[in-house]
Amino acid sequence: MLGPDTILAAAGALGTPDQPDMLIARNMQALSLAVHIPLVCFGIAWPTIVLFTEALYLRTGDPLYKALAKRWSKVMLVLFAVGVVTGTILSFEFGLLWPNFMSTFGEVFGLGFTLEGISFFVEGIFIAIYVYGWDRLSKRAHFLTGIPIAIAGVTGSLMVIAVNAWMNHPGGFEFANGRVTEARPWEALFGRGFVWHELVHMYLAGYLVCGFVVAGVYAHGWLKGRRTRYHRAGLIIPLTIAALAAPVQVVVGDWAGREVAEKQPVKLAAMEGLGRTEEGAPFHALGVYDAETGQVRYGIGVPKLLSLLAKHDPNATVQGLDAVPPDERPDAVNVVRYAFQTMIAIGTALVALGLWYLVLWWRRGRLPRSPWFYRAVVAAGPFAIVALISGWITTEVGRQPWIVYGYMRSTEAVTDAGGLPVGLAVLCVVYASLGAGLLWLLRRLAQRPPEQELPEHQRPSDGGRDGATASGAAD
Repeated sequence: MLGPDTILAAAGALGTPDQPDMLIARNMQALSLAVHIPLVCFGIAWPTIVLFTEALYLRTGDPLYKALAKRWSKVMLVLFAVGVVTGTILSFEFGLLWPNFMSTFGEVFGLGFTLEGISFFVEGIFIAIYVYGWDRLSKRAHFLTGIPIAIAGVTGSLMVIAVNAWMNHPGGFEFANGRVTEARPWEALFGRGFVWHELVHMYLAGYLVCGFVVAGVYAHGWLKGRRTRYHRAGLIIPLTIAALAAPVQVVVGDWAGREVAEKQPVKLAAMEGLGRTEEGAPFHALGVYDAETGQVRYGIGVPKLLSLLAKHDPNATVQGLDAVPPDERPDAVNVVRYAFQTMIAIGTALVALGLWYLVLWWRRGRLPRSPWFYRAVVAAGPFAIVALISGWITTEVGRQPWIVYGYMRSTEAVTDAGGLPVGLAVLCVVYASLGAGLLWLLRRLAQRPPEQELPEHQRPSDGGRDGATASGAAD
C-alpha cells in the first residue's frame, strides 16, 4: 500500500512544538511502507511470472518448468502471507496515526480501499487453490486458477495507487469550512488523470524489482557453479522480463516528470533544487541545495536541461520554490533531490545492465560469460529496491507539507495520542521477527532439491541435474 505520508522519516523532517508526535508518527508510517512497498511489487509482477513459467510447461511439456513454477508458487504464498501482516498494520496506521485525514476525506477515497479489500480476498482465495491444486487439478484448470491471482494483484494495487494519486492531485469533492460537502469517489480516483502515470510507473517498477531480485538469486548460484538447466531457466525468465521493462520505464519516467511539472511544480522545483523561477532552467547533478541562496552548491549543472526534460522546450519557464510561501515548500529539499537522483542513477544502471544482456542474447544467442555480469545481476536486486523506495521518498516528501495537496497539512492530520514511542518499538520488533521468519522459510525452501516438486514419474533419473554440462557448453 502506498500511503499518506510514506517515507517521511527519511527526510528527517521534525514535528512542530504543537505536534510533538509528528516525528514518531512519520517514523512508524515510513517503516511500515518501506517494508510493504517491495511486497507490493511482488504482488503485481510475481503471479504473472509464475503463470508465464507454467505456460511454458503447458506448451513444451518440459517438467523443468513445472518444477520451477511450483517452487515459485510457494514463494508467492509466503510473500502473500507476510504482505497480509504488513498490509493489516498499514490499515490500522491510517486511522491511528492520521485520524483527521481519514475523518475528513474518508468518504472521498474510501471506495478505493473497499475495492482493494475485495481484491485482497480474491487473491488470497485463489492463491490457496493454486498452490494446493498442483497435481490435483487438471493442467488447464490449474492454470486458470492462477489468472485471478494476477488480476487481483493488479486491481488491488490500482486502487491504492489511485488513492495516492488523488492525494497528490486532489479533486472530485467540494470543500467548505474544513469539511467535504460533496464527494464524487469515481471522479476523485480515476477522473483526475494524475493516476495513470503513477500506475504505469509503479507496475513497471514491480517487474523491475521482482525480476532483478529473483534473477539475482539464480545469478548468485551461477557464480557458485550451479549451472543446471533449472538454474539457467530460473535466471533467464525473470532477467529477460526485467531487462525488457527497464528501457520502457525511462519513457514512462519522462511522462511522469512532465505530469509533475504541470500539476505539482513545487515538487519538481524540490527535485532539482530550483530556488527561483527561471527561463531555460538548468539541471544539477549532485551538489547541495542552499536554502539561504536558493541555489545548488558544488553540483554539476547542465544549462537548460531541466526545461527540456520538464516541458520538452529548452527555453521554457520552470517554476521555482520562490513561487510559493516558505511554509508551503517541502521542508527537506535535499532529501527530495538525493532520493530523485538516486532513483535516476540506479534506473540508468539497470537499463545498461538489461541492454548488455538483451543485445548479447540477440546477437549471439547466449548468456554473458563475464563473472562481472552475474555480480551485477546479484547487486541489481537490492539496488532496484533502493530505487523503488527512493522514488516514493521523492513522491511523498516532495508533496510536503501537505498530506492532501493544497487542502490539508500533515500537521493537521496527525494524531495527538500518547504512547507512540512504545508503538514504534513494538513495530520494529514485529518487522524484525517477520524478516527473520521470511528469511528462514525461503532458505528452507531453497534447500529442497528442485526435483522434489515433481511427482515421481516426472523426476529425472539423475536427480534433476541433467543438462548441467550442456547448459554450460551452450553459454
